Amino acid sequence: MNLLHMKKKLLASLITGTVIATAAVPTVAWSQTANATLRGKAPANAEVTAKNVATGAVRRSNADAQGSYALVGLPPGTYQVDAGAGTERTVTLTVASTASLDLTAAAPEAAATANAKNLGGVSVSATTLQEVKTPEVGATISLRQIDTIPQVSRNFLEFADTVPGMVFTVDPSGHTSLRGGAMNDSSVNVYIDGVGQKSYVVGGGVAGQNNSQGNPFPQLAIGEYKVITSNYKAEYDQLSSAAVTAQTKSGTNEFHGEAYYRYTDDSFRAKTPSEDAQGTKSSSEEKEYGFAVGGPIIQDKMHFFMAYEAKRFDTPVTVAPSADGAPGVPYLPTSVSSQMGPANLPFQEDLYFGKIDWEPTDRDRFEVSAQIRNETQLDGIGADQQNTTSAAYNIKNNSERYVARWQHSGQAYFNELIVGYEDAKYSPTAVNIGNGYVYTWERPIDDPTIIATGAASPQSTQNKSQRGPSIQDDFTFNDLEWHGDHVVKMGMKLKLVTLEASDASDINPQYYYNVTTDGTAATPYKAYFTKPVNGLGLTPSVSTKSRQFGTYIQDDWAVNDKLTLNLGLRWDYERTPSYTDFVTPANVVAALYSQDTNAGAPAGQTYAETLAKGGININDYISTGSNRSAYKGEWQPRLGFSYDWFGDEQHVIHGGAGRAYDRDLYDYLQLETTKSALPQYTIFFQDPATGTCHRESTPCYQWDPNLLSGLPALQALLGASSNAGTEVDLLNNKLKAPYSDQFSLGMSNQIGDWQTDATVVRVLSYDGFAFTLGNRYPNGAFFQHSNDNQQNSQPWGNGIPGFGALILGDNGISTRSTQVLLSASKPYDKASGWGATFAYTFTHAKQNRDINEHYSFDYGTIQEYPFITSNSAAKHRFVATGNMDGPWGTVLSAKLTLATPLPYNGAACYAGVTLPDGSSCVPTSATPEGSKFLVGGKIWGYRDIDLQATKDFDIGHGMTLYGRFDVLNVFNWHNYSDYVATFVPGNTMVSYNQTGNITFVPRTIKFELGLKF
Repeated sequence: MNLLHMKKKLLASLITGTVIATAAVPTVAWSQTANATLRGKAPANAEVTAKNVATGAVRRSNADAQGSYALVGLPPGTYQVDAGAGTERTVTLTVASTASLDLTAAAPEAAATANAKNLGGVSVSATTLQEVKTPEVGATISLRQIDTIPQVSRNFLEFADTVPGMVFTVDPSGHTSLRGGAMNDSSVNVYIDGVGQKSYVVGGGVAGQNNSQGNPFPQLAIGEYKVITSNYKAEYDQLSSAAVTAQTKSGTNEFHGEAYYRYTDDSFRAKTPSEDAQGTKSSSEEKEYGFAVGGPIIQDKMHFFMAYEAKRFDTPVTVAPSADGAPGVPYLPTSVSSQMGPANLPFQEDLYFGKIDWEPTDRDRFEVSAQIRNETQLDGIGADQQNTTSAAYNIKNNSERYVARWQHSGQAYFNELIVGYEDAKYSPTAVNIGNGYVYTWERPIDDPTIIATGAASPQSTQNKSQRGPSIQDDFTFNDLEWHGDHVVKMGMKLKLVTLEASDASDINPQYYYNVTTDGTAATPYKAYFTKPVNGLGLTPSVSTKSRQFGTYIQDDWAVNDKLTLNLGLRWDYERTPSYTDFVTPANVVAALYSQDTNAGAPAGQTYAETLAKGGININDYISTGSNRSAYKGEWQPRLGFSYDWFGDEQHVIHGGAGRAYDRDLYDYLQLETTKSALPQYTIFFQDPATGTCHRESTPCYQWDPNLLSGLPALQALLGASSNAGTEVDLLNNKLKAPYSDQFSLGMSNQIGDWQTDATVVRVLSYDGFAFTLGNRYPNGAFFQHSNDNQQNSQPWGNGIPGFGALILGDNGISTRSTQVLLSASKPYDKASGWGATFAYTFTHAKQNRDINEHYSFDYGTIQEYPFITSNSAAKHRFVATGNMDGPWGTVLSAKLTLATPLPYNGAACYAGVTLPDGSSCVPTSATPEGSKFLVGGKIWGYRDIDLQATKDFDIGHGMTLYGRFDVLNVFNWHNYSDYVATFVPGNTMVSYNQTGNITFVPRTIKFELGLKF
């Protein structure tokens, strides 16, 4: 054994031992790639060469003395691979995959024309190598699927819906979102060419996707992508549910391009349920258009690619009440209830992408790219937002990313260095300036909103952004041997991101009116408004420089021809100075330790002592500027295996276990600071008939009609220096990051042309962020009998002396889910002329809080919430797609989606009932009756069949004109999304609001015309 080979074996044993030992530590990881790895057997010591057919790029590696080889860092595409005469193969590698290719056996006959691919004008026959030896749970979305499956909007993430465990949703306001498992969309991360697109400030998972009708990247620029629902490798960061890793298109040695125009309007769609009820149809229109072009700058060396896509929408939506507030609609003034019904949401988006790649040698590849997103839209109405059109707001949503990359391949290693810069802004602004009017439905212990009119809340005008540089490096050893063959990858990432946020503006006071079965009160019972703090140097916006660091090591260990172990470990760290260095204002601290002035408090009892009686140690939330530190415990083992039963990649057992940390959104962390500078006050008014304030709340003022004159009148009521009614937000001094533990076991089988998989996945998530009400009655209780309404009330009127409500931020939201994921797919090939996918997901999920709601005021602490059936995923979900070459040169496709109803999650409140915990309400889950589909009775909450047809016309000179139409929701099934809930002791009954909003769209026809060259 030569010295170099011995060193490689020693290094492999050291790395493997380190990974295993570290992963076993009880305290139980930033970089991720879209590139492919090709490994297998070749003649001993032979040089293995892979040439990209489209670009001419070449990669080389040497097989060792045993014939093992590995080529890493290969951009997905079609390659001519050989290890000497007689070993030539032409294969296609998919995104983020590890494939096997044996170059020792005799080369098979030329691949059938069934697998012919057109690459830059050249027809090449190639075999697509499927990744089967992997513990990752997921699937790859091919360009054929992207080009043919019916689509509601040109958002490439929509096709992830065909992967078991994934759900792509278009909500009633046209907002698009992607969820994995039984968790919310913020727990997802998307990687474009290995660069994470994570949103650090607001939700949505991807920067720019929070309440957006748009998509994060031009679909024309996506080559293909991989969806991993769980048990990803250690290189994936800042997520706790699904990972999507996409490879962008590049220029080739031939000039090529495409342009398209897509259109529909209200003439080509059915009415929404609300429009049916109103007997009218709102005007609506959708235009989508764009182009892409790429080609050579220097043959085989340098190429360019660019794409542009635009959307111009006017989306129909319905103004509807909340499920909890719906019973109060009949008692609203006609002037208010008449504002419910059909409305529209204008939306405009422009997406740009450009890339240049340069390969000066067989060892080096350089890339520079830029992506830009500009959006404007009207929002705030429809879906779960109980606002009329007057209370809407405009959103500007812009983002830019610039990336430079250097890939260098050595004889036994591969290195990728990425330097990037990002700048994303999210800026909603109220449409109207003036008073807002909110109508609430009185229940035993709470007052859910029915509808809001007038000007939008002060919180509708915000500015939030993230910007800054990043650097990441990944180093891969691809020629290590120790009890098998190892490909070992390690990397690190450093990001310096400036996070900025303002939570509200000093505008638009909100007046609240109580609604009961007796009608709507003539005077408001409450007002919510802002009042700046002057003279202390505070500003209503906060900026902080977040430092994010991550590192990992991953060993893909082929023990033998059957067993592969995937052993990984990563560690992440983030420090956010505005949280760690925050100092609780001295006047707040003084008030907390002052006499509790709320009714019934004994003399000498401080408010801190009142909180202590209720189980709250306020010192856990008071920050001195030096008693907080960033969490350092984000150790994440990622362990997996695959066992090829017969060594022929036909039947593979796979499984894994791992931990994945996400992060706390800055949207939550910033509130401590911004609410200190622009306090948000809630004050109450006496009922003219009784002389008391609603639910005996404080601060309580005599009602004066002049207070409706606007914001200055309310601010003057408080006086120049009063803090009465000021909300105080405090965060726990030991906040952690949310995370999930993931476990899976399954088996994949190749049966003829079909690839099938059956996997059971268990995911447990912990430490989701929640705000709770810190107020307590003087005896420490959270519930107490109220003389005002003879019910059990929460201590909303028992805030901090001289201030208002105390809101506490903690970790504590958890989910528990078990899923059975079944899939079968037959890739399209030219010989058969068709392809199909089938995906079924069974979900049993529970949660202690609605995954989309971080405010948790039903109980004193988040730990007191019971686990109930989750509203995050349907119990049964089935998605099938098919595409085929039709007659007369057409391409036809269809998609079927079925899902049982999503459960309703809410608080069931019972009049005159006192539960063991002192409450009159309890969190509950209930499932509405669905509709029929062929078999099974009324069990389906979501039904949809979409069709697509495309016809190409060769117009010569290498150009093809095509026409396409999509028919969405062919049978015009109403997939309702609004609930109406009624409660009787021991039973919660829920039904759909059949004149409310729907998910997806009514039957719609879309027309598309395009040109390819």
